[in-house]
Amino acid sequence: MMRQYLAIKADYPDTLVFYRMGDFYELFFEDAEKVSRILGITLTQRGSSNGAPIKMAGVPFHSLEPYLAKLVKIGESAAICEQIGDPATSKGPVERKVMRVITPGTLTDTDLLPEKSERPLLAIALLTQRKTVNVGLAWLSLASGALKLMEFSTEEKSLRVRLQHELERISPAEILCSAGAVILDEIRPELPGKFSEVPDWHFDVKQGQKALQDQLATSSLTGFGVENFGAALGASGALLRYAESTQGRGLKHVNALSVEDENEFIGLDSATRRNLELTETLRGQESPTLFSLLDHCRTAMGSRLLRHWLHHAKRDQSIARNRHQAIHALLQADATNGLSTTLTSIPDIERITTRIALQSARPRDLAALRDGIQHLGTVRSYVSMCIKNNEPQLLTHALSDLATPIDCLDLLERSLMAQPATMVRDGGVIANGFDAELDELRSLSENAGQFLIDLETSERARTGIANLRVEYNKVHGFYIEVTNGQADKVPDNYRRRQTLKNAERYITPELKAFEDKALSAQERALVREKVLYEKLLQDLLPHIQTLQAIAHALAQIDTLSSLADHAMKNNWCAPQLVIEPTLDIVQGRHPVVENQIERFIANDCQLSADKKLLLITGPNMGGKSTFMRQTALITLLAYVGSYVPANSANIGPIDRIFTRIGAADDLAGGRSTFMVEMTESSAILHSATENSLVLMDEVGRGTSTFDGLALAWAIARHLITASKSFTLFATHYFELTQLPDIHPSAENVHLSAIEHKENIVFLHAVQAGPASQSYGLQVAQLAGIPQPVIRAARKHLADLEAQSLQSTPQFDLFAGANPNISGETDGDEVLLESPLSIAIKDLDPDAMTPREALEALYHLKSLSRDEQ
Repeated sequence: MMRQYLAIKADYPDTLVFYRMGDFYELFFEDAEKVSRILGITLTQRGSSNGAPIKMAGVPFHSLEPYLAKLVKIGESAAICEQIGDPATSKGPVERKVMRVITPGTLTDTDLLPEKSERPLLAIALLTQRKTVNVGLAWLSLASGALKLMEFSTEEKSLRVRLQHELERISPAEILCSAGAVILDEIRPELPGKFSEVPDWHFDVKQGQKALQDQLATSSLTGFGVENFGAALGASGALLRYAESTQGRGLKHVNALSVEDENEFIGLDSATRRNLELTETLRGQESPTLFSLLDHCRTAMGSRLLRHWLHHAKRDQSIARNRHQAIHALLQADATNGLSTTLTSIPDIERITTRIALQSARPRDLAALRDGIQHLGTVRSYVSMCIKNNEPQLLTHALSDLATPIDCLDLLERSLMAQPATMVRDGGVIANGFDAELDELRSLSENAGQFLIDLETSERARTGIANLRVEYNKVHGFYIEVTNGQADKVPDNYRRRQTLKNAERYITPELKAFEDKALSAQERALVREKVLYEKLLQDLLPHIQTLQAIAHALAQIDTLSSLADHAMKNNWCAPQLVIEPTLDIVQGRHPVVENQIERFIANDCQLSADKKLLLITGPNMGGKSTFMRQTALITLLAYVGSYVPANSANIGPIDRIFTRIGAADDLAGGRSTFMVEMTESSAILHSATENSLVLMDEVGRGTSTFDGLALAWAIARHLITASKSFTLFATHYFELTQLPDIHPSAENVHLSAIEHKENIVFLHAVQAGPASQSYGLQVAQLAGIPQPVIRAARKHLADLEAQSLQSTPQFDLFAGANPNISGETDGDEVLLESPLSIAIKDLDPDAMTPREALEALYHLKSLSRDEQ
C-alpha cells in the first residue's frame, strides 16, 4: 500500500495528498505533519519506512470540506485520491486514483467558495522584444465559466507597476506562470497573489490557440478579436490545461470568451481602490464600504455582479446610461419590492450550473435549481411591468433570457424527490415513478416486513405449529424458527439452517428466493439511484448555456433592483453623463459617511475646462478628505450605472481616478512614508490625462517644511499646466493659495470652522476662498493633548509669529527675487533661503558632540539676531 501511495505522491510533490482508506482520508510523512500543524488534528504513526516511523493524520471522508476550506484559505492545494477498485475482488491494495486537485484558483464547491466574490485562476505569459514586454493575461472563474483574455505591451521598467495594477483589478486567487520566466521572477515578490509554476511548454502559442478553439468548438478565433494576440493565447493554453487537470474532466461550461482592452475601464490603481474603500476598509474589514452599503441583492449572483461593476466601471457612457434607464424604469413601475421578494427564492444558479457541467452537483443543488426555475415566471411578470415600447433595452434583453426552460424543468420535476437526501449514497434522491426498476427494488425493500408476517401466518396454518416464527438477523438472514417440542410437525421442504438449545431454525426454497431478492434490493436500489443520478447530470448538459443565460439575466435584474432600492430610500438622483469636460455636482454627499452620522453637510463641486483644480484648505477634521472622496465616489458610481448621492450631477468623460490620500510606511518593501507618498505621486504625474480625476491630499508633509512646500507647489503646477486633469488638491501650505493668482484654471475653496473661546466647531461646508488658519492647536486639544503642552505650543507659536519678517505667519512661496513680467515664477527658483535656514539645513544633530551642538546653537542665535 505504501508503495502505491508513494507512486501517487511522486506525481504531486508540492500538493497535499488525501489518500482514501475506508471511511478516512489519510495523509502521510511531511503532509501529515503539515496538516496536523495547520488543522490541529492528531498526528499518529504506524509502521516504518527506511527505519523511520511513518507519520499519519486523517480526517473522516464525510466531513472533508471544512478541512479543505481552511487549507485553501491559506493557499494550500490538495489532491483527492479515491478508491476506484472493488475491495471484495481486489488482490492486494485496492486501486486508487487522484480524481480531482483542489487549488485556490480552481474551486467549485459551495463550502469552499466565498459567496459574494469570484476567485479566478489567472495565467501570465511574457514575450520579450528588446526592452519591450508583451504581456498576455488569461483568467477563468471556474465557478461561473467566465473566460477572459487581455494583451498589452509595456517597457521592462514599467512591468511591475502595470502588472500590479491589472492583478489587483482582476484579484485572482491563483496565478500560473512559466517556470522559466526570469523577468517575472525578479518582480514576483512585489506582486499580489499566490503563484504556481508550470512547465514552459504549457505556454506555447500555437498549442494555446488550438486549445482555445477546441474549448470554444470553433475553427477560427477571428470573431473574438484575438487574431493579433500572441502571449495571451499561450496563457490561455496553460490556463485551460491546468484547469482541466485539476477537475479530471472537460470544462463544458466554458463556452464563451471575452476580450478586455486596457482602455476599456476607468483606471483605478491599488491606492485608489484602497483609499475609496470600495470593497474593503482601510483596516481590511468588509464594512462599512461602498459595496456593503449598496449590496441589497437577494442572490449571491447579484452580489458578485455588483462587486464586479464597482471594480470594472466602463468608460463607455452608453453602458452606464442603459443602467440608469433600467433603474428609472424599475422605480417608475415600483417593482423593486416584488422583485426582491421573488429573488429571495432563487438559488445560485450560476454555480449550480458549473457543478452540473463538472458532474459534481449534489441532489439538493438540483432541487434548488428546480425550485428556482419555477419562480422565473414571477420574475418575468415584474420585469414586463417596467418595459414600454421595448425600452429600456437592458431589461428587454434580460426578459428574453428569462424564458422558462420547459424541458429542463420537466426533467427535474419528474426525476427528483421533493426533498432529496443530501448525498446520493444515502438514497432517497430519485422520485418514485421515474424508473420502474428502482420502484420494484424499493418495493421489495420496503415491503419485506409485510411479506414475513404473511409467510408466518400461512406457515402456521399449513403446519399446525402455533408458535412458529419467521424472523431475520444480519448473521443468518431470514429463517423459520420452531421449538424442539414441535419438531415432529416440521414439513419435508424445510431445510435446517441453525440448531439452538431449545429450537431449530429452518429455511425454505420460497424464503430463500425472497431472501436473495430482499437482502440485495436495498443495495441494488442505491446502485440504481446512483446510475440514474449520473444519467440525470448527463441529460442536463445540453441545458448548460440556457441556464448560464438565465443566471446572468437574474444577476443583472437583482443588481439593478438593489441599486434602485437604495436610490429610492436614500434620495439619490440620476446623473447626467455628457461629452463636455465637466464635473458639476450639486449638493453631493459621501454615500457611506452619510449613513454613519446623524446629519451630513452636502457640498457642491464644480470643475470644467476653464476650472481644472480646486485648492482646498481648512482645518484637520474639517472634512477635506471626505469632500474629495465623495467627489470620486459620485463620479465612479455614475459610470458604474448607479444613481448618485446628490441633488444633481453632470459628469463628462473620465478615463482614470487617482488618489494620493494618507500614507503609511511600507516596512516590508523598505519604503518610508514619504517614499510611498512620492511613489504614488509619481504614478499620478506620469499617467494622469486631461480626462482624469486626481485627488491629492497633504502632499509633501512627510519631509522638511521647505522641501515639502516646494514639492507640493511643483506637483500642483504640473497638474495644472501639463496634465490638465480635474484635480482636488488639499493642503495645509497656505503659500499654495496664491496659485490661482498665477493660474486662472485653479481656484481656492476651504472647509469652514468657527473658533469660540479656544474651542473649534467644524461646519463641514465648502466655501469660496482660502482658509484663514489651520486650527492645528484646537484640533490637538480635541484629541486630548495635555493642557500644559497646548499652552506651551500657543506661546511658542506667538514667538514664531512675532519673529517672522512677513506680515502673515506663513512664508510667501511665490515672493521670488526676480519675478517675470507676467507675475509667474520660472518654476525653478521657487524661494530664496535665508542664511539662518541654510545653516539649519546643514546641521546634522546625530553626528554632533555636546560641545559642537552648543556652539551650533549660539551660531544660530547669532544668525537669527542678524536677520531681525
